[in-house]
Amino acid sequence: MTGGAWEWFKSSYSGGNETECVETAFAGDSAAVRDSKSPGGPLIAVRCAAWGEFVRAVRRGDLSPE
Repeated sequence: MTGGAWEWFKSSYSGGNETECVETAFAGDSAAVRDSKSPGGPLIAVRCAAWGEFVRAVRRGDLSPE
């Protein structure tokens, strides 16, 4: 699926200075993430269940650098 087929929204956790923004989109059973500064650039697409597990791990602090 190309970047144009998704309905993108900006992360609520993106940097306020507009330099660290990511956008996410959902379509069917897939979630996609891209750099908002490069909307025509590459994206990462995964199943929604995998995206949800990733978000939960971030919230728990499991992926924080030590």
